[in-house]
This record gives sequence, C-alpha cells and structure tokens, in this order.
Amino acid sequence: MTTAWKILPCTVADAPALARNNMSAFWTDPNWRIMWPDRTLDFVIAQCAERVPRNLLRDRDTLRHEKAVDPETGALVGYARWVLPAGLAAGPGPAPWADAQIPDVSAEERAAIEKKADAAWWKPVEMEGSDDESIGIRNRILASKPYISTFLFLLPLLSKRLTGLGLDYLAVHPENMGKGIGTELVRSGMRRAEELGVGVFILAFRAGLNVYLRLGFKEVDRVVQDATKWRGEGDYAVYLLTYEVDQTK
Repeated sequence: MTTAWKILPCTVADAPALARNNMSAFWTDPNWRIMWPDRTLDFVIAQCAERVPRNLLRDRDTLRHEKAVDPETGALVGYARWVLPAGLAAGPGPAPWADAQIPDVSAEERAAIEKKADAAWWKPVEMEGSDDESIGIRNRILASKPYISTFLFLLPLLSKRLTGLGLDYLAVHPENMGKGIGTELVRSGMRRAEELGVGVFILAFRAGLNVYLRLGFKEVDRVVQDATKWRGEGDYAVYLLTYEVDQTK
C-alpha cells in the first residue's frame, strides 16, 4: 500500500530535521561531496542546522516552503522550496500561497538566529564556472515569461534568485527515496501554479529528472560538462524544464 504523505508548511522549528534531510540527500551525489573535502556528513548537517532558520526567514515575499511528513510517525521525509515571480509576490491583496510562507519571528529571535548562522562553518569548495552556461540559459527562459521556479538536487552555486515561479530546492532523504515523496512535493507546487495561472520552471539534475518528466514537464535545454574539470566523477549534467499552465482560466 502506498503511503499518503502529508504535505505541510514549514516553520523555523523544522531546522534540525531539514538539515538532516537535505544534506543527506545531497551527500549521495559524488560531485557535491567534493565541495566538502575533509568534512563528514554529520559535521555538514550540524553546521547546516545552525543556518537553516536564517535561510527560511529570508526573502519571505517570494519564497514558499513545504515539507513532506510521514502520517504515522510525524517525521519529516522531504522538503521543497519554491520561488514566486516577483511581480506576483508584489501584487495587491493578500500574499499568494500564504500558507507556505514562513511565519515571521520577533526582532530578538531574528537577531539570535543571525548570530548562530554567522558562527556556523560554511566554506564549501566551489565548482567555479560550472553553472555559468546553465544559469545564462535559465535567465533567458525566465525573462520570456513569469514562472514559479525551483531546482532539484540543488548545488550551492545555483542558489541565485529567479524571476519566475519555480521549484528552488527539492530534497528527499536517501532512506526515503523511491517512495513517491518528491513526486508529491512537486505536485503540490504544480497545483498552486495552476491556481495562480503561471507556469513552472525547473533546473534539475539527473537524480531527479524522471520525477519531472513523469509529471508532464518538458525539457527545453540541457548542459552536460566533464565533471573531472572540478575533480568530480563522470559528467555534470543540468536539465532545464518547464510545465505550462492554461493562463486563460
């Protein structure tokens, strides 16, 4: 029997679980691990947990956060971060997709969060220039029309802000991969895109490509490079996909 994963909004209290989920997911990619020489996964998770609350609170106007939860245990098993088009987020009336907007905190809480994040160690070895071409293509696509946007299996260099609605970050812990969690998180965003009348843009890596293709996304471009240029293994492939919605509804 397939588990009916619950898709819920996130809060800053989810930081420890998000750090474990997200960093464990990325650690399965050898071309991501090379950015953390001489560091263990446990160390990276601990440092990430200190930074997650600040990341959750930034850009509240445009970022939306959802988690997948095991309905039996309550455990967090997946996470998605979406970016709204700037024009949509700045429009009149109530904030769009407000239930997935991180609740704000007091000035005192924010100051404490900033202090902890600043004290965390976070110095990955960047894959310099690895994403220049894909970012250029992405920017041209997003300049053509508004999209909700995201990345699947995000690398740090790809966290530059987007101009359309899209999935900015999607991660499922390796213990829970292959259980339909990523699919349900993406479907949730697609439903919101339909309600808002905007398409979805995805910048995906190979590990998550089939999730999008099965859901009806279309590949519009790809960039494949030799990962050994950055001390990686095999190739470094980035796929650019879109899901169009009927904007006349």
